[in-house]
Amino acid sequence: MKQELRLRLLSVVVIIYIMAAFAWWSVLLFKKNEAVYAARYDLIAEQQRTAGLIRSLDEFEHSEQHRIMKTQYQKQKRMIVGEGIVFVISLILGIGFINRGYLKEVASSRQRRNFLLSITHELKSPIAGIQLTIETMLRRDLNKEQTQRLLGNAAKETIRLKNLVNDLLLSAKLETAYQLQLSSINLTELLEDMLEDFREKYPEARFNFESSPDIPVFQGDISGLSSVCNNLLENAVKYSPPPARVELRLQEQSDTIRLEVIDNGIGIPERERKKIFAKFYRIGNEDTRNTKGTGLGLYIVEQIVQAHGGTISVLEHKPTGSIFVIEFPKQKTTA
Repeated sequence: MKQELRLRLLSVVVIIYIMAAFAWWSVLLFKKNEAVYAARYDLIAEQQRTAGLIRSLDEFEHSEQHRIMKTQYQKQKRMIVGEGIVFVISLILGIGFINRGYLKEVASSRQRRNFLLSITHELKSPIAGIQLTIETMLRRDLNKEQTQRLLGNAAKETIRLKNLVNDLLLSAKLETAYQLQLSSINLTELLEDMLEDFREKYPEARFNFESSPDIPVFQGDISGLSSVCNNLLENAVKYSPPPARVELRLQEQSDTIRLEVIDNGIGIPERERKKIFAKFYRIGNEDTRNTKGTGLGLYIVEQIVQAHGGTISVLEHKPTGSIFVIEFPKQKTTA
């Protein structure tokens, strides 16, 4: 942070110096141009008066030679002003581009730092849980009920670790060699099966699912679409106060199949809604954030949705929460 501040102060000092130097040289050029004009004026006027061509300076003022000389003087003034304006505009544009690139790099660096902090925590937490379970079972004589409880916790941590590794691998694949493995998918059944798993995983949460009748079979990548639904449902629960209330709506429209995931959570500020799909981006700072995550989930969601030819957007859910809207074109479906 201190280094960023020093760089910014140094940039401001350099810009002020350049502007001051330019202003100084502009003044000098104006003065030099005026001095040259005055010197030529006096010289030519004296030469013409000595030669008897004029009797007064008033005659010289109305002569053709003075008109040409003054035209050249005015032209040089306009050139100085024009070059000055071009320089200032170029400098402002250059500063703007540099500043935008700097801010983008700072934001990217901050996101990478947040990612490293979050991924370190996300990896250490399940590993520590599994290690503690194993050590407890090795050191103590446990009854069957205690053993089952510890093994159940270890299994949950293992699943959490597996999902995290899958997200990391999938995000890397999305940048290089992701290919859809298309198959016929019943979206209604897919969502119902996922909700059953989530009801078991989060028994305190409330899930509601509404679907239009006769949703057409969808040609898509079942693994990718499962990842999309899993990430959206996890976020809906994670960012909602308990008991979380999550609603899914699957609708067939004239040209699209529309999926809505609605929660009653903290919501997403309007200025953040386009940023949340960027890789590693998470709202807030990793040092003060309470919720778990890596900033990969919504990036993966958007990439997979786009790979299926669809779009995803975020709307405000009143009074609180968010609505994630996914729309797939119907040409991706079969009767």
